Amino acid sequence: MSHRLVVVGAGYAGLLAAKRLARKLRRNDVTVTLVNASDRFVERVRLHQLAAGQRWTELPLRQQLSGTPVQLVVGHVTAIDTTGRTVCTDVAPRTIGYDTLVYAVGSQARLDDVPGAVEHAYSVAGPEQATRLRHRVAEMASGGTIAVVGGGLTGLETASELAESYPDLRVRLFTGADDVGAGLAPRARTHLRRALDRLGVSVHPQTVVAAVREDGLDTRDGTSFAADAVVWSTGFRAPELARAAGIATDESGRVLVDATLRSVSHPEVYAVGDAAAGLSVGGASSRMSCQAALPMGRGVADVIAARLADREPGPVRIGYAFTNISLGRRDGVVQFTHADDRPRRIVLTGRAAAAFKEAVVRSTVRSGPRGEPGSDERNS
Repeated sequence: MSHRLVVVGAGYAGLLAAKRLARKLRRNDVTVTLVNASDRFVERVRLHQLAAGQRWTELPLRQQLSGTPVQLVVGHVTAIDTTGRTVCTDVAPRTIGYDTLVYAVGSQARLDDVPGAVEHAYSVAGPEQATRLRHRVAEMASGGTIAVVGGGLTGLETASELAESYPDLRVRLFTGADDVGAGLAPRARTHLRRALDRLGVSVHPQTVVAAVREDGLDTRDGTSFAADAVVWSTGFRAPELARAAGIATDESGRVLVDATLRSVSHPEVYAVGDAAAGLSVGGASSRMSCQAALPMGRGVADVIAARLADREPGPVRIGYAFTNISLGRRDGVVQFTHADDRPRRIVLTGRAAAAFKEAVVRSTVRSGPRGEPGSDERNS
């Protein structure tokens, strides 16, 4: 009987893992099934552009999988039965059996952090959410206000993109930190603040949002701000599928894994990408980014192939090379880093940084999920 390999999720890590597994195990008695909610590959690193009204390129998964024996099932995974080793879906076949499972379900916006965010806030965590924000912004009258909550990479890029695309709107950026650009070298932080000033983005540091209203937000210190749209970008968490299945997870729902990306509670389960709490170089938990997702996708395929050949694999190395921040279409910051994510002194800014990021994003689709290798920085 064939060894049944099932990959749940076709993001950067999952798609790369499925393709690499199929290639490495082509001559073995193994089937590879990829289950994904959509029949499209989503470039999450471009969702802030979609929200700002820019062109969105469709990337069909069947095209991405062309020439591979990977079996694609388009449907939502509703549950994982770790006892019976099956994945339950909302389409036929309703259950898919597995011998080895790769959990690559990605992440979603943390909209339940404060009251009112679920009901009233927008996000750019997926194409549907970004499209919803796109429609809302397009209908806003001149002089309207967009409040972006969260000063991380997603918040910075979304605020910049919206401010550049809609100069007649007011964009406010709220962060609980002392300033934006934490973790960047001084030159990078200086350029970041100058770019936000140039784009007209007003930054509200040390401001914690306590509630979201239909017409604005309230801060912890009791101040209220009016806004025609509130964009929530304070962070991401993994879906509840793994936790509901009894698989050990951290507080963000990410599967706890060992150095080979194997679940610490269920040895037949592996986790990659945003849904995995992997260990990066230096011992810190991997952050949600394509730079972590892609080596996980490659590494988990190598680990599983080795174990199916009765060889004990080495650890999967998760390291970093840079942090990319786009500041509109013609500006940006590239902070080069050590493998453990500490900033180096080398920084690119301006058009050179924008061109660098665009080249990396394009190469990720061309050389990452569709081939190997690839590298990119997810904006979260």
